Amino acid sequence: MNDAVVHAIKRNVEPMNPPSKHTSSSKKTPSSKRNRLSSVTTAIRLLKAFSEDEVEIGVSALALKLKVAKSTVHRLAVTLVSEGLLEQNPETERYKLGVGLFGLGTLVRRRMNVSNEARPFLFDLRKHTGETIILGIPTDIEIMHVYDLESPQALSIKSDLGVRRPAHCTAVGRAIFAFAPEETIEHVLAGPLARRTPRTPVDPKQIRKIFAEVRERGYAIEDEESEPGIRVIAAPIRDSNGVVVAAVGIGGPLQRLSIEALEGFAPPLLETVAAISARLGYSARHR
Repeated sequence: MNDAVVHAIKRNVEPMNPPSKHTSSSKKTPSSKRNRLSSVTTAIRLLKAFSEDEVEIGVSALALKLKVAKSTVHRLAVTLVSEGLLEQNPETERYKLGVGLFGLGTLVRRRMNVSNEARPFLFDLRKHTGETIILGIPTDIEIMHVYDLESPQALSIKSDLGVRRPAHCTAVGRAIFAFAPEETIEHVLAGPLARRTPRTPVDPKQIRKIFAEVRERGYAIEDEESEPGIRVIAAPIRDSNGVVVAAVGIGGPLQRLSIEALEGFAPPLLETVAAISARLGYSARHR
């Protein structure tokens, strides 16, 4: 849920029964209670009110379920509809869950499936290379690290789970977005591109050339373009439809990893992503 939705919700929520002016100020509401009554919590409870038995619910019924004013439900619903998280039946004026939630759920399912299927292969890859192993997935125009195995060596890099990185200057991002549809690539290159290090490419034409090289050789290289002193090689993972849904990266400090040493990891890396892709249903007929 983006900041605009949160702010809109906070403006719109009002309690069904406003507190009495005579309520003692000395009786403070516990922190957990205040959190449960927050506007964001109310919006989440509204979404959770739907079920297989109640696919569509009207404003009055939602207000009773949530124990808030109908005007509050209406304004929350309007906000959630604008973000695609709810839809309104024009005939009954009742609300139902929107396709925006399906997209979010698909992203979570994809991430979890990839993580679960990839895990044993990632451990084998770390054992083979001795370097940090990263698993990343696409999130809009960035990538998110959803799994990492830190190198056992004293000098190593660390990748925190949940961290987001740009697509244009990271090996994992390039390995994913080089194979994206043209409109997605346009979206990635449309905004101002952050120059994270002196080596970061920010010219869209140069990045398109890099993407073309990734598609040709099957893997991406990152040479101090996202983080100083760090080199990474990454290759894409495909699902049963042949769509790139994630990428595996091998990274380490430049003191230990020359470009030649990094490219020496390409064969085991490509074997690893091929094995994970096969686990996700990708077969030779796509190749």
